[in-house]
Amino acid sequence: MSGVHRWQGLQRRIGLTGGIASGKSSVGRFLEQQGIAVLDADLYAHEALAPGTPATRAVLERYGAKVQSELSEGLDRAALGSIVFSDPQERTWLEAQLHPLVRQRFDQELQTHVGERVVALMIPLLFEAGLESLCSEIWVVHCSPTQQRQRLMTRNRLSLEAAEQRIRTQWPMDRKTELADCVIKNGGVPRSWTSQVRELLSETPPLD
Repeated sequence: MSGVHRWQGLQRRIGLTGGIASGKSSVGRFLEQQGIAVLDADLYAHEALAPGTPATRAVLERYGAKVQSELSEGLDRAALGSIVFSDPQERTWLEAQLHPLVRQRFDQELQTHVGERVVALMIPLLFEAGLESLCSEIWVVHCSPTQQRQRLMTRNRLSLEAAEQRIRTQWPMDRKTELADCVIKNGGVPRSWTSQVRELLSETPPLD
């Protein structure tokens, strides 16, 4: 379990994280089906890089035509991904542009859901970005390294080398599980974790 300060309010705030392609989105969709608001860091980062935003202008100023979409005024996200996943310095620069914007969006969205007993914050880089203080507890979705590589290769149509390169940009899965309050095991029968999640949700106290 992480020793970093956590959210201490009455609202239950579940930080949902894990390795890339570990199954976070599947768990997030299940939580939504249970009526829980799921705040999505990837969505906020995607919105921050929409055409015409300050972050997009900064990216275009830094990389120029090689990340300019041929079909719109926006970014060629695949080209940008190729740059930042292969160069740690460029990835650090991009994260410095996006992480404050994502944090700001979380603060805004949490205000709109202030009356709800439970909210989930789906944050792939929760530990890496130091966002533990937004959460009252942290769930890590876990699968084996072999499963992770295969899922990522299939989902993103990547080579083995490219998949491993992306996996290395995040903390190792074992490091994340050591800091978790709960580990959601997603390495066996598909959706076998649903009973575990239902049990965890049953522990939610009333919001007085």
